[in-house]
Amino acid sequence: MARQRVLTGITTSGTPHLGNYVGAIRPAIAVSRDASIDSFFFLADYHALIKCQDPKRVHRSSREVAAAWLALGLDTDNALFYRQSDIAEIPELTWILCCSAAKGLMNRAHAYKAAVQANEEAGEDPDFGITMGLFSYPVLMAADILMFGAQRVPVGRDQIQHVEMARDIAQRFNHHFAEVFTLPEAVVDDSVAVLLGLDGRKMSKSYNNTIPLFQSEKQLRKAINKIKTNLLEPGEPKDPDDSTVFQLWAAFASPDETARMRREFANGIAWGEAKKQLFELVNAELAAPRDVYQRLLQDPAHIESVLQRGAERARVYSRAMIEKVRSAVGIAAIS
Repeated sequence: MARQRVLTGITTSGTPHLGNYVGAIRPAIAVSRDASIDSFFFLADYHALIKCQDPKRVHRSSREVAAAWLALGLDTDNALFYRQSDIAEIPELTWILCCSAAKGLMNRAHAYKAAVQANEEAGEDPDFGITMGLFSYPVLMAADILMFGAQRVPVGRDQIQHVEMARDIAQRFNHHFAEVFTLPEAVVDDSVAVLLGLDGRKMSKSYNNTIPLFQSEKQLRKAINKIKTNLLEPGEPKDPDDSTVFQLWAAFASPDETARMRREFANGIAWGEAKKQLFELVNAELAAPRDVYQRLLQDPAHIESVLQRGAERARVYSRAMIEKVRSAVGIAAIS
């Protein structure tokens, strides 16, 4: 039976936070250790340029994201771990796909439509401030996926459309030229929590409400103490299903511990005590990898060597694929 090929990208536009860990990093690392799966994980630094024009931040984030994944136990012997910008064939494939991808398909992308709507509501030109990077983002994502023949692409619900667009782009290319590309499928794991942030909204760098993954114990305790709660007093029953504190607890605790905390909420646990226990739980899971992470940040040469080894392995696939694509569209030596 053929091995499943899974691909995941991590945008390098900020410091990894608990939401990244629970929603993407932790499940992906489990996949990286499965010898029956071909897994590809990459630092999406080209994607970062779409929404971040701060070169120092992009560079720092690349180091922090790579160090986080390595510290948490990514198996780079089994999985391919590489930096997007080290694979020269990806922007080449992006251009070739742009030449057959339908503009009408790009017009329907959620991010582009949201930007246009925001401009119209503000009385601006519909395309004010919208770059070609934002507009053609789905084509770059398609190139990432199709280059390596990924069959399964784990994503959040907000990214399903982009995988479906990659599938449409692949089908269009295969129809016009040759059966070159594998058609990918989005994989959404509803058991993986979308964590809420300090203010009760989805934890996101865009909302500035994140809890950084590897801050110090003191900073972690302080951040957890800042989580927004209601004004219910100790002894008053609290609703766990409407609580960021409980949701974070459930993301880190065993089923038995989650059930215990649910009872504690019903019994009116004080918010201070609930946050204290939450800090102890999260810190226990992150303390050891935090030390490894700090050591890795002090050894950027090691991080770079891991990425370069991954890029060498990835280019075996990308060079073979780009040759197929070039041949299909008629780009070849004169004969």
